[in-house]
Amino acid sequence: MTSAENRTTVVDVEGMTCGHCVEAVTRELEAVSGVTAVSVQLEAGGVSPVTVITDAPVDDGELRAAVDEAGYRVAGVRH
Repeated sequence: MTSAENRTTVVDVEGMTCGHCVEAVTRELEAVSGVTAVSVQLEAGGVSPVTVITDAPVDDGELRAAVDEAGYRVAGVRH
């Protein structure tokens, strides 16, 4: 799965508290063009790091919009 073409971005998401939250954020991020995998480390009540793997550059704004669409807030984006 790992190749020179894959890019990793960590989106720090606030407000997730349960598995349903994880599913909602994962579903919205997976719908973004170029996203090949999403992995969430749930920190209930805190900031949860969400690792997003893409096969092409993806604009941070698209990732932020996907999290917003799921009903959560982005605390930061790290590359």
